[in-house]
Formats: sequence, C-alpha cells, structure tokens
Amino acid sequence: MSGVVMDFLGAELREMGGAGDRVGNWRIGRDAVGILWLAMDCEDSGTNVISRKVLEELNQHLAAAEADLPKALVIRSAKESGFAAGADISEFKDVASDPETLLREGHAVLDRLAALACPTICVVHGAALGGGFELALACDMRIGVRGASFAFPEVQLGLHPGLGGTFRSVALIDPVEAMTLMLTGKSAHTKKAKALGLLDTVVEERHVAAAVQAAANGDLEEHEQGLKARAFSLGTARSYAARQMRSQTEKKAPKVHYPAPHALIDLWEEHGDDPAAMQKAEIASFGQLLQTDTSKNLQRAFFLRQRLRGNAKGEDGIAHVHVIGAGAMGAEIAAMAAIRGKRVTLGDTSAQALGRAIKLAGEICDSKHLGSIEKRDALDRLMPDPEGYGIPAADLIIEAGPETVEIKQKIFEALCSRMKEGAILASNTSSLSVDELSTHAPDAAQFAGLHFFNPVSKIDLVEVVKGPDTSQNTASRLAAFCGAIRKLPVHVDDYPGFLVNRALTPYLMEAMALMDEGVPKEAIDSAALRFGMPMGPVTLADQVGLDIGLHVAESLAEGLDKPMAPISQTLRDKVAAGETGKKAGRGFYDWSDGTPHPHSEENGPDDLTDRLILPMLDACVEVLRRGVVAAEDDIDAAMIFATGWAPFRGGPMQYARARGIDEVVRRLKELEQAHGPRFAPDPGWQTLG
Repeated sequence: MSGVVMDFLGAELREMGGAGDRVGNWRIGRDAVGILWLAMDCEDSGTNVISRKVLEELNQHLAAAEADLPKALVIRSAKESGFAAGADISEFKDVASDPETLLREGHAVLDRLAALACPTICVVHGAALGGGFELALACDMRIGVRGASFAFPEVQLGLHPGLGGTFRSVALIDPVEAMTLMLTGKSAHTKKAKALGLLDTVVEERHVAAAVQAAANGDLEEHEQGLKARAFSLGTARSYAARQMRSQTEKKAPKVHYPAPHALIDLWEEHGDDPAAMQKAEIASFGQLLQTDTSKNLQRAFFLRQRLRGNAKGEDGIAHVHVIGAGAMGAEIAAMAAIRGKRVTLGDTSAQALGRAIKLAGEICDSKHLGSIEKRDALDRLMPDPEGYGIPAADLIIEAGPETVEIKQKIFEALCSRMKEGAILASNTSSLSVDELSTHAPDAAQFAGLHFFNPVSKIDLVEVVKGPDTSQNTASRLAAFCGAIRKLPVHVDDYPGFLVNRALTPYLMEAMALMDEGVPKEAIDSAALRFGMPMGPVTLADQVGLDIGLHVAESLAEGLDKPMAPISQTLRDKVAAGETGKKAGRGFYDWSDGTPHPHSEENGPDDLTDRLILPMLDACVEVLRRGVVAAEDDIDAAMIFATGWAPFRGGPMQYARARGIDEVVRRLKELEQAHGPRFAPDPGWQTLG
C-alpha cells in the first residue's frame, strides 16, 4: 500500500479504529460517522478486475450492510493503478458455458447494490472500465478524483456491456451519449465525464473524505437527465436515432464482421423505455455474442496483448534515453519516453527539427489527455540537445537517423568514445540488416534493433531485433524498456523486413501490381476493407510514405530468396516526382482534403482478395519456419498490434487455420499457376498440422 491514493485511503481506514481489514478482495470498515467503506483490493494483482469472486464477496458485504444499515456506503479502489480494469476475461469461457445463470448472478449483486436503502457512493480514481464502470453506475452517486475516466471497452471484445451497463447508462445520461460510449469504446475523461453527468463532482484526492461526507448528508446535487434525453422514452425518437446509429456503425464496423454494436442498437431501440426488459435482453444478447467467432477471436487478441506484455517484465535499468534524429520517428519516440517518465535528450543538427519535435511532444501530451502539471513535467523531461551532451549520461541511445548504412555507421563511430560503460545502443531501422549494422556498433553485445512503427504515439508494437552477438541481457532490457513506456515488445531475429514488414510488403506490392493490370485502386482498397483490414493497401502505402515503401521493397527484393510482385514503375515515378503520399499531399490518392475514404462496388478480378491476403500468410509461415519468431502467437500479435490486421479473424495464422491449411496451400498453388512463383507455398506449410 503506497502512493497518494493509499496515503489518504490508509488515513480513512485508520480512522475506522483498525476495522479497515482485508476480507478476501476487499478492505472494509466503518468510520466514526457510520459510513461503510468498501475498498476493492484484488489479491495477488496490481489491478482490480470484476471477477466472480469479487462479486460474490461484494454480495456478502451488501447482505451485512442490509442487516446493519450504514449512514452511507462507499465503494472505491485500494489500488494506485486505478478503479478497475473491467471483467476477468479469463472467466468468459465459464460464462459462455452457462451465460443465463452466471450473468443473472452478477446482475443480482449490482441490483442489490442499487436497491440498498442508504446512499451509495462510488469514488473513482484512474480508469473505471467495463465491469468497473458498471459497478460505479449501480451506485447513487459518483465522485471523481482528477484524472478519473470511464469507458466501455467490451465492443473491442466483440461484446456489449453485460452487467447492467446498457440500461443504467442510458437511464443516467443522454442516451445518445451513452450509446456512443458503448458503440465506440472511447473513454470519457474527467472533464467530459462530469459534463455528461457520469460524475456528480470532481475533487482532489485529499478532499475525497469531505466530498463523501457531503454526499452522505444529501448536500451533493445528483445529475438529472435533460428534456432531450427524456424524449427518447418515445419509441419513434429511438427508432430515428437508431437508424442513424446503424448507418454510421456499418461504415466502421460492418455487421457481418462485428455483430455486437448492432445488437446493442437493437437492444436500445426495442427496450430503451423499459429498464427491466432491457436488462433481460442484455443478458440474452451478451450470452449469444460470447458464442460468436468474432468475440472468440477478439478475446484471443486480448490474450495476445497480455502475451506481449509478458515479454516486458523485469527492470530495464534505463533512466536516461538519448534519441539521435528529430524526424518524425525520433521525435515521437522521444516524446513517448518522456511522457512515460524517462529523462530524454533529443539530438539533431537542425534547430528547426528540434523545435518541431518539442511542439509535437506537446500535441501528443494533449492527445493522451495529460493534465497541465503532467504535461509540464513530461516536457521538462524532454531536452533538445543539438550538441549531444546527453550521450555520456544515457543508459539507452536510440538511433533514428536516415535509412542508409553509411550514415548510421558515421553515427555509431561518433558514439564510440562517448557512450558510458553498460549503455545500450539501439537502431530504429525498418529495413537495414541488424547483423550488418552490429559490425559498426561500439559493442555488438549491447546493440540491437528497436523497430517502432509510425506513428509511435498510436501504434503499440515494437520489434526487438537481436543481432548475432546481441546479449540476452540487452534484449531483455530493451523489452522491459518497451513495457516501461507502455509499448508491446515482440522478440525477432534479423531477417529482411524482420516480421511485420516482411509480411506487409508483399501485400502493398501486390496491390500495385493489380493497379498496373488496370484494377482501380478503389476496388483494391475496398476489397481489403471488406476482408476486415483497417485500411486498404493503396491508402496504407500513401500513409506510410511511398519513398519508404519503395526503399523497404528494394531492400526485401535484394535479401529474399522468394520473389514478390515486381516493383511498380508507377511507384518509382511517383517517388521521383515527389508524390510520396500523405506527407507530400499527394501519392496514389490526393490527400489535400484529408484522409481518403475509397469505396467501390466493383469487385475486381475473382482472385483479388486472395492475391492481397495470401502472400501475407505465406510470408508469416516463412518467418516462422526460419525461426525469426518463436511462435504463431507472436506473429498474430505483431500483425494485429502493428497493422490492425483484421482482429476479428484472430490474426493471419489463426485465419489460415480457420480457413484450413490444405485449402490455403491449394489456393496458393492455383495462384502460382496463374500469376507466377511469388505465390508458391512456402515449405513451412507442410509442418503446420
């Protein structure tokens, strides 16, 4: 028990005369004025989850409260990390086996809380997610500590709220706002949560006890829905709004791939004026969604994320990071390291580049919803360093310079006499051989690739690339560093394109080959979107940068035994003309009016989708066979969290197995006959049973 929250909570518990003892996953006690405090403190975990055990214990505490009614009941978290991370997803398989019974048990506990004959108050610090949010909604009032946030992330698991969140949220706040939270999974941070009515008041931690006392005395004004919200008690109003919601949702989450948001809209439209009916329908719908392949695969993606987080365990021993290169990648790497608490110096010969980097860091702070003090502290930790004064003190130096061996060699040579003993040097190269670069590093044992993806502030995956002499200690510390800045590390060996670019580049090159054959770019992108990719390959190539894509493609073409689609002359011409995509305002698409949203009803050739998708699967099998990655799960995790690869399909390897290994191989052979050896199945398919 440590930190600001526990300092104040500890004082509150001490005032209970020693009654604030742990009982299972809760710390309980009554204070001097008769307020009962229930502090959730899940055993053997740094984070609270709303597990079946937690709810069973809460039910016992509520029964005791009914027998000896307190002046008020307060629920809060004893964890410094926040209120609660949601349901225990590992229990979903049990719920799926008997959803009606188990879900009704959970609902009964929260119904009991909601019906308690005294004021019930939820104090929220940090994030209240999913089931944690639903627990808060079952209370009469919610007090937020600055920094509190609420979200329903269930949609990311192919579900909608299942513990009363559907009917309690639309009854508390503007139903359209509540539905938006549930349909998108986006967070309502403190200011927005207060404006919506999710929070009745916002205080600093030191004022929580006083706010609770005011709430218990009836001095806290509770939120009431406005006239607009009450209008949705009429079925015609809900039906009109539901039609609009369906139209917008279908564009981003087609029902055929993502049934949950559409089921949620149906729930609200049909039962939005009857909480009891909506509760019953919520339970039935949640149980049905648990059985869908979409939910099973999205739950798989959740556990894949946990797998990568497991790679980041341990201490990194890195307090000071020096980043070389203040371009787009270097600036974002530096900003994220500073935001996550590292002391950062950022080197570049261009004062303008350093100025842009500091401005960008401020914008990233805002996008991460940092408070004014947090933003100030983060920017204080980020120091422009054109002379490289931070190099001798740095525990980690990340080189993010131009993608040529010659330039990187010069950078490494200049570091030889300046790096301190034990410091790690990592290159953010996306296409150069880490093996070759290691020959120029001051100490090959303390050198590796650390491949971030653009934009670093939004894409969590990082490839930790071991060279031939990289020590295990170096690789482990780099993975731990990724965890410290809240990134997801995957360990890979050196290979052309490593893992992600090796799989992604054939997808982009095949799209350009199809364009050269006369297939409209809109038809190509639309086919990929229909498959479930977050962005079509032509749009993606523009966004990455056609010059970067060309460089990576040339690098892979030289280093791979197996051919890809020939590099398009149109691609070369556009790069030569400076039409490099989004950053130039024009590439294959015109970006002058923002991100293009291609749509085409034209299906293109019959084999269009397979020509795009199957080369990615084949490349994944190749890197697995060659030992570039350790397991299929690493491949699926990397492709989902770096590229957004159709998560409802569970990743490329999961998709291959679901479609059938024999079927994929048969189809690749057909494509090989029609289009050449680039589609020849990799020998690794033979080992996948």
